[in-house]
Amino acid sequence: MNKPEKKPIWVALAFSSIESLTTALYLIYGCAIFTLYCFPWLRYFSETTWVIKVFLVNDWSWFVVSLACTIWYWLSLKWIDSNCGWATAD
Repeated sequence: MNKPEKKPIWVALAFSSIESLTTALYLIYGCAIFTLYCFPWLRYFSETTWVIKVFLVNDWSWFVVSLACTIWYWLSLKWIDSNCGWATAD
């Protein structure tokens, strides 16, 4: 990633060691998949046995935290795309 002189701290913290757009997108996709996993599916499909075995989260706390992280990474990606860009073309 190109280093602008005045990058906000929230962008610098999100992608402090990520230098390419591809890696940043992998991070965002992984966070989005984890967010879907953390949805409390047991509250809605508790009678299905495979749901009980696969989805272990039964409250909203993990979902909310992972959703906030996904949004933070996505907003940071949009800031870098519109202000300084990435160093190499992926």
